[in-house]
Amino acid sequence: MRVQRIGPILKPDSSRVLFRAFNPMGDRQDLHVVARIMALPEQEVYRLLEQVMKEFQDRHYKLRSFFLKRFEEVRPLLLTDAPLSEERRLLIGAYFTHEYALEAAALFNPSIVWHPDQSGLPEGVRRFVLSLRATGEGHISSITFREGTIDADNHIVLEKPTRYVSTPEIVPNPTYDRNLFERKLYELDLWDDFAAEVLACLNEQFTLEELKEALQFVEKQRRGRYRGEDQVARGILALAQANYEVFFSPDEPLSERVLFPTSPTEVNGMEDARFVQFHEDDGRVIYYATYTAYDGKVVFPQILETEDFLHFRISTLNGPEVQNKGMALFPRRIHGRYAMLSRQDNENLYIMFSDMLHFWYTKQPLLKPTYPWEYVQVGNCGSPIETEAGWLVLSHGVGPMRKYSIGAFLLDREDPTKVIGRLKEPLLMPNADEREGYVPNVVYSCGGVLHNGYLILPYAMSDYASRFAIVPLEDILEAMVWV
Repeated sequence: MRVQRIGPILKPDSSRVLFRAFNPMGDRQDLHVVARIMALPEQEVYRLLEQVMKEFQDRHYKLRSFFLKRFEEVRPLLLTDAPLSEERRLLIGAYFTHEYALEAAALFNPSIVWHPDQSGLPEGVRRFVLSLRATGEGHISSITFREGTIDADNHIVLEKPTRYVSTPEIVPNPTYDRNLFERKLYELDLWDDFAAEVLACLNEQFTLEELKEALQFVEKQRRGRYRGEDQVARGILALAQANYEVFFSPDEPLSERVLFPTSPTEVNGMEDARFVQFHEDDGRVIYYATYTAYDGKVVFPQILETEDFLHFRISTLNGPEVQNKGMALFPRRIHGRYAMLSRQDNENLYIMFSDMLHFWYTKQPLLKPTYPWEYVQVGNCGSPIETEAGWLVLSHGVGPMRKYSIGAFLLDREDPTKVIGRLKEPLLMPNADEREGYVPNVVYSCGGVLHNGYLILPYAMSDYASRFAIVPLEDILEAMVWV
């Protein structure tokens, strides 16, 4: 096959930093820090704040606002309600803030979709959005973006990202459905008498604040009579907080927007987002991404959706077959139903169908490891791509020495439970320049697109950096073993 590796190469940039809450100390030390700042004369407060702003203000947008927000969050540590100058409040906030280099360790596992705005482009040129997994200190992963264009000759140009990074405004879901919430509690093994009493206090539709009030009321009523209520209460609240929305400002370039872990389920990472441009039957276009939320112990498959890459809605996926990593949504309904690839057993590929996007109850086997380069595990490398020949699915296989390669197979367009073609040899394997990195001997992708008869495949090199490959679609189809 005529596989061509092309630039540009995206490497992690440790200068791209965002500000985060700094909370490593504990209440006693926090009190000491606040007390020391409160003891400073006002003139020294001005001097220290000026020094902080001089050093950090040009590295961030809205830094003063964040300092004031952090002050309000630690205000309960103050021993008095006496009014404070804005400078002292800003300085206290600064002591409880730190910078985080979100992509200092790696920038990898890319996914590509066509940009919602294709205006103002020369003939034959298309604009795309590239999402990437950015990993920094503590191996915390977030979702970051780049945008670029590809022309008729497959020349790729990426817009240079600014040095700034922006996180969105976060709001919890305005309302939750009690019946759906109860169903999910069952699935999480959190349904018991305590949970039943909490939900009995709520209407059919309820808010996060109403849920918190119900939890406090029932905990107060049952205090001392139920040993496990604290654990169940935390689980109930975590489920609610895993469903939320975020908003970016339109004046923030796409490369500055970062989806950073927010909910308890994803506090240690939002991993491997597989974006797909989904076409609804009524003509609407919605971008979905299935991703892995990680809390440090357990993985939670979740989904996000957006129409403009400004407003994102994040939701839990529900049902007994929502397990493990690597779920990938088909780009349209199949005979009126949603379809999804999955890998529940960490070895084989499955296909699932559902009438509801957020609920998945059944699965059936689709593909098993067959060739030596995939004997350990087979999975997908993004959402299926529709072609005249069938659904093209990029796969990954794990072979000896835990070497990851990228392959492909073909599903019937009308009945995607049928595999009709499959590559016997990998489409892409790590070469000598790609096998060294954070996790050696790995090439991996979270999704490609077709352009002018070519597969455009962004991929990661050894969990460190990312680049592109292009392959004629006809070469892939001709190399397949037909079933």
